[in-house]
Amino acid sequence: MWSRLVLVLFSSTFAAAQATSPTIDNDFVHQQFGDSCNLESQWKPMTGDLNSDGIEDLVMVARCKNPMIDQDEKDFHVIDPMNTFFGYGNPKITSGSGFGQDDPKLKGICVLVIHGAGAEAWRSAAPQAKFVIINFAVKTIAVKKMRVTRKKVAPAIYMEEATGDQMTSAVFWDGKKYRYTPMGSSME
Repeated sequence: MWSRLVLVLFSSTFAAAQATSPTIDNDFVHQQFGDSCNLESQWKPMTGDLNSDGIEDLVMVARCKNPMIDQDEKDFHVIDPMNTFFGYGNPKITSGSGFGQDDPKLKGICVLVIHGAGAEAWRSAAPQAKFVIINFAVKTIAVKKMRVTRKKVAPAIYMEEATGDQMTSAVFWDGKKYRYTPMGSSME
């Protein structure tokens, strides 16, 4: 009898959580990041604790026409950690002045990140922070742990870039901002 009662309680709690959990689709992306961004169905959304605060975060790949236009209204930050690593990452300049991808299939591809807040995590009506990471030629993407120093391991967003050298890189949260680190290129 107790097992049936526990199963009924678990089932109703799970169903209630699913009913309140937002569906990750273009409507969700538009609500969080504005109408200039559309989810790319080629890549599945991923979750992980990117900022190591114990709360689940969300990572999505989208195509954004002009993310700068919605950042104040939708309360997110447009960042360019790759070009920052290579010397100049001001997104006001690098988002639309030829710093982007040459391949038309990759034009406007961005990585969207939502840092979760509270018990609802990334589903919260007021997430801790939101980021649009620009200027990546994403071929594959994964959220995994990365050794940052000899003693420190941090969650990171790994990407195989769809560039000529097929560079593998990672973006990780250092406690204040996202940092880019190249990992090497393909042997092909």
